[in-house]
Amino acid sequence: MARHFQQTDFWVQFKCAHGWRHIKHNDVSVLVRTFRAGPFSVSLAYIPMAPVPDERVQTPTAGKDLAYIKQLDYFTEEIQFLLPKHTLCARYDLPVDFARVADRDAYNESVADMAALAQTDIRKSRVDVQPPDTVVLDITKSEDDLLAAMKSKWRYNVRYAQKHGVTVRAVTAGDPGFEQDFASFYALYRTTAARDGIGIHPAAYYRDLLERGAAVGSMARVTLYVASHEGDDLAAIITLCAGESAVYLYGCSGNEKRNLMPNYLVQWTAICDAKRFGCTAYDFYGIPPTDDPAHPMHGLYLFKTGWGGAEVHRPGSYDIPLSRWYGIYAAAEKFRAFWHKKVMKRLRGR
Repeated sequence: MARHFQQTDFWVQFKCAHGWRHIKHNDVSVLVRTFRAGPFSVSLAYIPMAPVPDERVQTPTAGKDLAYIKQLDYFTEEIQFLLPKHTLCARYDLPVDFARVADRDAYNESVADMAALAQTDIRKSRVDVQPPDTVVLDITKSEDDLLAAMKSKWRYNVRYAQKHGVTVRAVTAGDPGFEQDFASFYALYRTTAARDGIGIHPAAYYRDLLERGAAVGSMARVTLYVASHEGDDLAAIITLCAGESAVYLYGCSGNEKRNLMPNYLVQWTAICDAKRFGCTAYDFYGIPPTDDPAHPMHGLYLFKTGWGGAEVHRPGSYDIPLSRWYGIYAAAEKFRAFWHKKVMKRLRGR
């Protein structure tokens, strides 16, 4: 099984530069975050996309599921002595892929029974660290076949942008004009955040990612794509290529000339580049779970599913508590997520 980008040394080192600490055990990366309040501190151990045995198949079977749950329990016992004293829990993202939401939900419902059989206190986290639902596009096909497989409106929009003079430039840190392009990206991102009511990192976070992805000997390629028209920068995205996988990490757009469809051409350019870089899959990284018009991110669902990729639904985050304070932390975390996703988002939108 290919190593997920969040288990690569590149990503771990990047996260460690932004508040995390790294522990490696049996070739598995564990990220540790410590929260301090005066003389008190608590920590969280996070194992992103927890690796599973190579022989595990895409469609889980009950026996292998139970073995995997036991494996997580054993692994937690093994790393516990390496963790800070007041670690609240070990949090795992389960890299088990399902094509249907119903199958994923059934799996989540079965974990409690498997935990009882495995005699472990694993439980669903109230907050998922990574988006459990995504779209993955097979880019081993030719560009013509990729165009043919996407929705006709998407194909039309790509060509419409090209026909009407939208251009896309691929930028890496250190390129001539990088500073100006990066400033344009962040300005567009701030516009998107204000328009859609989302939070973003400080500029230094994205700059560091791009600089690391352009460093000599880097194990990942990080590229900024900027779509422009007659001197106006209209949209931008950042992608990461590691091994055979490309990931669309961040995207933004301005409020001007949206009718020129720059978001479609910038995405198509990144897909074609990922193919040339030797990647076999392009991960759009995060969608709502279903095609629900009432969902506040329904437009994102439509945009990302229109390229012809396959939907992937994962179980999300699971915790193995390590402290009697875990319950208090879990309740506080749930409230924080509600505050930021519901209250603050609504306020930002206004």
